[in-house]
Amino acid sequence: MIIQINPQNPQERLIARVVGMIRQGGIIVYPTDTLYGLGCNLLDKRAIETIYQLKQRDRKQPFSFICADLTHISLYAKVTNYGYKTMRRLLPGPYTFVLEGSKLVPKIMLTKRKTAGIRIPNNRICQAITSGLGNPIISTSVTLPDGELLNEPWRIEEYLGNRIDAVIDGGPVLGEPSSVISLMGDEPEILREGAGDVSGFL
Repeated sequence: MIIQINPQNPQERLIARVVGMIRQGGIIVYPTDTLYGLGCNLLDKRAIETIYQLKQRDRKQPFSFICADLTHISLYAKVTNYGYKTMRRLLPGPYTFVLEGSKLVPKIMLTKRKTAGIRIPNNRICQAITSGLGNPIISTSVTLPDGELLNEPWRIEEYLGNRIDAVIDGGPVLGEPSSVISLMGDEPEILREGAGDVSGFL
């Protein structure tokens, strides 16, 4: 099922409908500022397991997740003053920051080093969803078994079909993954150069 939502002014009733799906264990595809993300409630372990199956991904490779704002991030990760200032300067935006996860993050979502990848995309639809839900949602790209990235709602719906609850069509997105930066300690480390400008970390 494709649900069209206005990217500039997301309709409240449609956001509420999507939030209701997620609360009931639903899995959705939604737009970010970089790619379309496959996601569910961060606190729903059964839904997370389903996404691992859909992605055919090793459990040792946790997914990133999306927070509504910086206050949200501080609940789910341990943030230094440097990290907070860095994120406040760059978010919302096309960055994934690797931080030490708090006790609120399910173990399935943490690496062996207890870290997690956290995003606040510059996209009003996913911001509205996370705000409405009250806790983060999982974020992972939609790929075919051969690794091809799917970034058009109709192709995603065609591929995943009834294995998920809804695909949100929020119009075209950038089509390039986010930059990934580790803020463990106060020495930033660029783990992946993507859509966000990383020159300030070099």
